Amino acid sequence: MSTTKPPKVHYEPMQSKTILNPVKAPSMPFDWSINPYRGCQHGCSFCYARSTHSFLGIAADDSFQNHIFMKSDAPSVLREQIKKRLRGSKRVVNWEPIAIGTATDPYQQIESKAMLTRGCLEVLAEFQIPVSITTRSPLILRDLDLLRNLPIISINISISTLNNTVWRQFEPSTPSPAKRLETVERLTAEGIPTGVFVAPILPYITDSEADLQELIAAAAQAGAQFIMPSYLRLSTAPVKVWFFQTLRQHYPQLTERYAQLYHSTAYAPPSYREPIMRKIDAWLLEHKMTNHKYMATPTQAPSVPNETNTSTEPVQLTLF
Repeated sequence: MSTTKPPKVHYEPMQSKTILNPVKAPSMPFDWSINPYRGCQHGCSFCYARSTHSFLGIAADDSFQNHIFMKSDAPSVLREQIKKRLRGSKRVVNWEPIAIGTATDPYQQIESKAMLTRGCLEVLAEFQIPVSITTRSPLILRDLDLLRNLPIISINISISTLNNTVWRQFEPSTPSPAKRLETVERLTAEGIPTGVFVAPILPYITDSEADLQELIAAAAQAGAQFIMPSYLRLSTAPVKVWFFQTLRQHYPQLTERYAQLYHSTAYAPPSYREPIMRKIDAWLLEHKMTNHKYMATPTQAPSVPNETNTSTEPVQLTLF
C-alpha cells in the first residue's frame, strides 16, 4: 500500500483590477464571464483551463489543482465595475447574461470557506443582472437564498458519466455523479432553471449508446430541463499532454486512436462526433428534453440599488 501523501494545496490571494471580463471569442455563447479563482482543486484531467497557469509563469501540471489563486477582492471590484458602467450619461447599460465558472469551478472546495462566488452573486443580485453558473459541485445549494432572487438564465451541472470507475479515473477530486444528480433535482424543485452539461464526452470511453442513454435518462428523471452535450476538447499542447498521461495510465490501448482523432486539432473530427450527436438529439426527444445550445435572453438593464444599502468601501472571483 502506498504511503505517499497527496500534495498540500497552496492558496494564494491575488489582487484583481477587473473581475467582470469581456469575452470576445465568437465561439463562446456569452459576452461576460466571472471566475473567482485561478486553478481548480477538482483537477480534472481533461480541463481545458489547465494551461492558464502558464500565464502566471507556473507549469500547466498538477500545480493547476494544488496552487489556487484566490481573487480575494472580487465582490468589491465587481461592484465598482458595474457602477462605473452605470455612471454614463444615460445611466442605462444593456447587460447580456454573465457566465460564472467558464474556466474554473466557482464551487470548488475552497469556496466553502472563502465564499468569493457567493460574494459576487450578492453583488449581481443587488443589480439584478442575469447570470448562468456552471459547476460540478453540490455546494451551489448553499446559495439557494441568492439563486431564488437572481434572474437566473440557467444552472449547468456538469456530469460526464455515471460510470464510477471512469469518474474516479478522470476527475477523482470532484463530487460523485450521484451527488450532482441530486443537486439537479433539488434546484429544479426550487423552480430554478437547471440542466446537465454532458461534458466532456470521451471518445471510446463514455460515448457508447448504453452509457449516454443511461445518463440522459437519469438527468431527465432528476428534472433537468435541458442537456448540453459536448465532446472532449484538447485546446492547447499542455492540456493535450496532461490528458494523454491519464489516458496512457488507464486506457493505454486507446492512445493511438486518440492520437489519430486529435492530431493537430483540439476536436475529434465531425465525422466521428456528428453521428453520435444525432442519436443524442433523438434520445432527448424521447425524454421531451432540449439540446441546449444557449438560452438567449433579451438584454436587461440592471437597476441601481439604494445607495444607503450599498457599501462602496474597497473589499476584495469557472467546465467542463
